[in-house]
Amino acid sequence: MQENPYDILIIGAGPIGLACGIEAKKAGFSYCIMDKGCLVNSLYRYPANMTFFSTSDRLEIGNIPFISHGSKPTRSEALEYYRRVASHYQLNLKLYEEAEQVQKTENGFAVQSPRSNYHATAIIIATGFYDLPYLLNIEGEGLPKVKHYYDEPHPYYDQEIAVVGAANSAIDVALETYRKGAHVTMVIREDEISESVKYWVKPDADNRIKEGSIKAYFNSQITNIREREIDIITPEGAKTLNNDFVLAMTGYQPNFSFLNHLGIEIGTDEMKTPVHNSTTQETNIPNIYLAGVICGGLKTNKWFIENSRVHAEMIVNDLVSKRDL
Repeated sequence: MQENPYDILIIGAGPIGLACGIEAKKAGFSYCIMDKGCLVNSLYRYPANMTFFSTSDRLEIGNIPFISHGSKPTRSEALEYYRRVASHYQLNLKLYEEAEQVQKTENGFAVQSPRSNYHATAIIIATGFYDLPYLLNIEGEGLPKVKHYYDEPHPYYDQEIAVVGAANSAIDVALETYRKGAHVTMVIREDEISESVKYWVKPDADNRIKEGSIKAYFNSQITNIREREIDIITPEGAKTLNNDFVLAMTGYQPNFSFLNHLGIEIGTDEMKTPVHNSTTQETNIPNIYLAGVICGGLKTNKWFIENSRVHAEMIVNDLVSKRDL
């Protein structure tokens, strides 16, 4: 089935993708917002009890007030807020519909999904980075007991779990599961917990490791995963540990293969920053724009909701200027 053409097709229905849709609608553009998952899919996959670092006002889009019970909103409150924003603006959403192929045409782009074919004059990529975890690339990683996303601690009560990683996510998971009755072992490639760990959390983790409540193997890594065991290599040699679950909190990365498919140039810098104009957000491909976290490449702590909301207005302003020529 062929859909009517759009002025703008937005790939990614996270907060920044929604913000782009709002600005497009305000400017009188026809548009749609596609996502391979649910509305604000990345936020949905956050831990169930997560609280944002940012205050609610810094997560607002579309001039819709975000009122939370505390100064910093919860995941549940954020999901409710962005549902309300989408409903208020009656945004044109294509959820659970992945943009599988994008081809340049004479006057725009043809976009193919499992459900339909679309045409758009311009494309905005706002896919974030949370869909592709860094893999351990070891035997047994495909077992159901291995998780790259963490939800809540209850399933791990009285279980032998290995937490892989040394940054904020891994430390939060190790502390929370330990306090809910899990037997926690951390497997850390580095020789210490990351200095980037929240300053009010790091002493807690250091003390739990020092007292032995949480076992930690530094300068170590898992080499094999089986149903009831894992093998690790440590400075003292190889060890086999009893294990029920592996929580691999190893971080996430942008979908560079999709950017390559679009022809977007990736910088040669260490962070693999996608090439784009910092004033308009346009990439090296005319009328393809980047918005949100994906602009930072591997530097996923550069852009957040609060400081990339402005990308939506920047992009639409550029498209308005082209329309008015």
